[in-house]
Amino acid sequence: MTDVITVIGAGSIGQAIARRVSAGKHILLADIRQENAETAAKTLRDAGFSVTTAAADVSSRASVQALVALAVSLGEVQGVIHAAGVSPSQASPETILKVDLYGTALVLEAFGAVIARGGSAIVIASQAGHRLGSLSAEQNAALATTPVEDLLALPMLQPSKVKDSLHAYQLAKRGNALRVMAEAVRWGKRGARVNRISPGIIITPLANDELNGPRGPGYRRMLELCPAGRAGTPDEVGTIGALLMGPDGAFITGSDVLMDGGVTAAYWFGELAPA
Repeated sequence: MTDVITVIGAGSIGQAIARRVSAGKHILLADIRQENAETAAKTLRDAGFSVTTAAADVSSRASVQALVALAVSLGEVQGVIHAAGVSPSQASPETILKVDLYGTALVLEAFGAVIARGGSAIVIASQAGHRLGSLSAEQNAALATTPVEDLLALPMLQPSKVKDSLHAYQLAKRGNALRVMAEAVRWGKRGARVNRISPGIIITPLANDELNGPRGPGYRRMLELCPAGRAGTPDEVGTIGALLMGPDGAFITGSDVLMDGGVTAAYWFGELAPA
């Protein structure tokens, strides 16, 4: 049976990981815009990969379920790379929570029901989740384990509590980390693994939107003052993705890899610390 790697989000990071883990496998490449998926698929096909494309909206249960059905029809789902999302400069708090928090929980639930033994998933999150203050044990448990369809009804996620896009984004990314931990327990019963990567500023079209948006000066300051002194590249994320999804990462599940050039370290203990 054909092994299938499902990539959700046709951007640079999803493609970089897919190129590292999909040789000899079939890629199902999904994006909210079919034309984006087709453009990325051409690049991958030209590099020798077998690709099927689909349009998928991770904020829609029906759309995610249709994507799962398509993946299963193509073969055995051995991998999932969830790289879809919106940034603080692109969307309202409500949309960020719907796409980045609810959408991730939905993808993990749906693909966790069909992932093959020995399979693995990567969720692409963000350094932003590491700069949110501590939550209570009850809040952590709620973000990790609340049934997907009840998640957005949590009191801590209501508009009166989440008033700006950056706060929503940080909550979504912290929630992703907690959900990955909880899902790792369930995926483990199928003999599968799931992990998260929290990149910092990686040069992609989305990052360029941020660098040129209203928060641009702050992001450029991050790059200037972080220990690495630069932004990252999609290929560097691809290297970590390949480790986590491959046999060398077989003992890693429910984990988060922060790769941000030291921005978070500088935020908590260095020159980027808030006044």
